[in-house]
Amino acid sequence: MGAFRTTGSTTASPSMEDRRLWKHVHDNVHGNIYLDPLSLKFIDTEQFQRLRDLKQLGLSHMVYPGAVHSRFEHSVGVYWLAGNAIEKLKAHQGLELDIDHADIQTVKLAGLLHDVGHGPFSHLFEREFLPQVIPGSTWSHEEMSLKMIDHMVDEHNIDIDSGCLKKVKEMIIASSENAATKTSKEKLFLYDIVANGRNGIDVDKFDYIVRDSRACGLGCNFQFERLLDTMQVIDNEICYRAKEYLTVHKLFYTRADLHRTVYTHAKVKAIELMFVDALVKADNYLLVSSFIHDPSQYWKLDDSIIKTIETDDADELNESRDLIKRIRRRDLYQFCNEFTVPMDKLEHFKYVTAQDIVCSQKSGGINLREEDIAVSNVKIDLTKGRNNPLESINFFEDYDSKEKFPISKDQISHLLPACNQDLIVRVYSKKPELVEVVSQAFENFQLKMYGMKAQVHGTPERKRRRIFSGYPN
Repeated sequence: MGAFRTTGSTTASPSMEDRRLWKHVHDNVHGNIYLDPLSLKFIDTEQFQRLRDLKQLGLSHMVYPGAVHSRFEHSVGVYWLAGNAIEKLKAHQGLELDIDHADIQTVKLAGLLHDVGHGPFSHLFEREFLPQVIPGSTWSHEEMSLKMIDHMVDEHNIDIDSGCLKKVKEMIIASSENAATKTSKEKLFLYDIVANGRNGIDVDKFDYIVRDSRACGLGCNFQFERLLDTMQVIDNEICYRAKEYLTVHKLFYTRADLHRTVYTHAKVKAIELMFVDALVKADNYLLVSSFIHDPSQYWKLDDSIIKTIETDDADELNESRDLIKRIRRRDLYQFCNEFTVPMDKLEHFKYVTAQDIVCSQKSGGINLREEDIAVSNVKIDLTKGRNNPLESINFFEDYDSKEKFPISKDQISHLLPACNQDLIVRVYSKKPELVEVVSQAFENFQLKMYGMKAQVHGTPERKRRRIFSGYPN
């Protein structure tokens, strides 16, 4: 495969002449990013600028202080990587694949706008808040992104080809259950770039894995550049050089590690559980959930909700305000303990509820109530549940080859994981003085469920006995 070449105004890295027409910004991950005129029409709207007020990692910054980067910079980063990806394909297979200017523009816009409908506080809004106030809610930020794009085009009279707009929206939901049916006549490989529904390798992950690791002060030895440089389209599908098998594995492993150490950190989850409770209690007054269907209203929602609850004097917000105050003062729901679901129990596992813990309490002086307990069921996988995502990926031997094939992990290394999913059950006491009682009930639940204590160690005595929890360890 030859070196990456620039070929004029349709490239991700414009020529010196084009740079007079393209705005550029300096990104702390990718360096100089050049923004083409059509993309700028979307960026320079209040709907897109809203992403500056959505922290990429929600409330994680309360544990990792540097994690204050926004959806805005992530979206611009994905735009840039999407452009780089298709430009590399054009440089090496452009004539063969019939990649044209419209394809390049479409892929870049899909990268730019893929999160424009995202909710506040990362995924907490749609996965934890909405199901509590709208039982059975199937609302997704991807679907809202499609509505928001249409709203932006209409509101700002953006001149964009209808076919291009349709494909942008299809690329954004390419990995979701609502992805549009494609025909073999289409350039299906284009849909593998931003949101890859085939195997999960996409530039969205490339950006957030590196960006999130850097913001949290964590090392990241995953190199997405190797995958961008070695990909090749075979039979309308982006495939990867066989030598990069472990690089691909590292992509999925690094993502899973971020979930364990940052996104689902026990203290982060404690804060999120408290904020969800605050938001649910505030919804009848603030009507946050009523904004989710109309993009002309929805774009007004951002992370400032927490400050609204904190500073509004309305009596209706007393309980919510008290919870936010507890978060600020680090008087958090107390983590009691956790266990990882045994591998042979994963298939038939049912999420544990506060009721399960209450029902496991033996008779004693204090009777627990469901509202005293918070349970977090944490699922961490490599993107395909209990399946190995690398089984969905096709590889090729060398750049002259036009034959694609899957690779079994046993052909690569016997050190690769035999299981591809963890389910972790964590239990929290909402009141510090109940830690001992909740911890005991949780242990009883494990004995009843598995005939043993699945947790690694007991809840520390100093946590069991203390009456008031100060700044947590």
